[in-house]
Amino acid sequence: MRTSKQVRVGIIGAGRIGKLHAENLAFSVRNATPVAITDIIRAAAEETAVRCNIPVADDYQIIFRNPEIDAIVICSSTDTHAQLVEQAAAAGKHIFCEKPIDLDLAKIKRALRAAEKAGVKFQVGFNRRFDSNFRRIKELIVSGQIGEPHLLRITSRDPAPPPVEYIASSGGIFLDMTIHDFDMARYLVAREVEEVYAVGSVLIDPKFRDAGDVDTAVTLLKFDNGAIGVIDNSRKAVYGYDQRVEIFGSTGMAHALNKAPDTVALLNSETVQTAKPLYFFLERYKDSFIAEMQAFIDSIINDTDPPVTGNDGLMPVKIGLAAKKSLLENRPVKLSEIG
Repeated sequence: MRTSKQVRVGIIGAGRIGKLHAENLAFSVRNATPVAITDIIRAAAEETAVRCNIPVADDYQIIFRNPEIDAIVICSSTDTHAQLVEQAAAAGKHIFCEKPIDLDLAKIKRALRAAEKAGVKFQVGFNRRFDSNFRRIKELIVSGQIGEPHLLRITSRDPAPPPVEYIASSGGIFLDMTIHDFDMARYLVAREVEEVYAVGSVLIDPKFRDAGDVDTAVTLLKFDNGAIGVIDNSRKAVYGYDQRVEIFGSTGMAHALNKAPDTVALLNSETVQTAKPLYFFLERYKDSFIAEMQAFIDSIINDTDPPVTGNDGLMPVKIGLAAKKSLLENRPVKLSEIG
């Protein structure tokens, strides 16, 4: 593999997240050059290619065979991730893979073994770790300013539900939505989850019940040191993208509120008004997507470990599967029961 201060990147998948990463690599990430993009829907790849001035590859195998490509960014459908990770590793390419790596733990472990055996960098796309507010919370915890974490509360609510076609293949609310919150819980508390208890209801749209899922859920996490976490999720918050974190410790508390277009408040004799939260994740986490990709590129250039590891990709899936089992069986489920 070439050693260079410029990392040449191939992108697999030109859907919503692939388009976002392509634009960031082309215009916002230092020391990165996107040199190929492909998608099973060629028109999608061509649209992004024109906007970002990236050549289109006829298929992903061409990207793997190109000796000038240092790294692969995998943004295709979830059911292709693990296979593509293995093939990218076999080709000696560094790998950035969107979450989840797969919905099957055995496939995830096989993909991680392939990346480790190949000696390539491997980073999972949990972008919320790179949000400036949540990173500040992490800094406060690490510096000891709230003492030992005791209680964690995460609120994560989408402004509108996804289409039913997405629900059918996503693995459900715990594996396509709460998975981000499971990762955030591990990131902030810096302990492993030992036990999960989840409850859920269908309160927004019957299509979730028809798909065997829920649209409103609360998940209780018990960490291996006794700390407790509570995550509440909804598929529909009419006022915008609701993303908040609070952590309470032995000597203090820290919380991060929603981001809004401005911080102006109107106060008069009749009302107090502020701006609604930013509407969706592309707005709310715009800077974090750039920061996570910059961290991946920097890890290649500096030969350091990526900040979100393969195990960080594995554990939230395991927690999500425990949450699904807990909801189905109406009981707490220990992670030792999963996989």
